[in-house]
Amino acid sequence: MSISFTSSIISRLKREITEIEQQISTHKNKISKISAKVKQLQKNPQDHTDLISTQIKKLTAQAEQLTDKQAELTKQLSVKNAELRLQTSKSSLK
Repeated sequence: MSISFTSSIISRLKREITEIEQQISTHKNKISKISAKVKQLQKNPQDHTDLISTQIKKLTAQAEQLTDKQAELTKQLSVKNAELRLQTSKSSLK
C-alpha cells in the first residue's frame, strides 16, 4: 500500500474513533439525566401512583437500552483503536 493510502485510512479511523467517543459521551450524559429523573420521581412525596411507576419503568428501560448501545460502541471503539494501531505500525514501517 502506498503511504497516502495508509494515511487516508489512519485519518478515517481517527474520525470514526472521535465519532464513537462522542456517541459514548452522549449516551453517558443521557443515562445520567435519566437516573436523576428516576431518583426525582422516587423521592416524590406523593404515593407512587401507577403513572409514576410507569414513568420509572419506561425511564429504566431507556437507560438499559442506552447502556447496551454504549457497550456496543465500546466494542466498536476497541476494534477501531486496534485497526488504528495496526495501520500506524504499517505506516511507520515504510
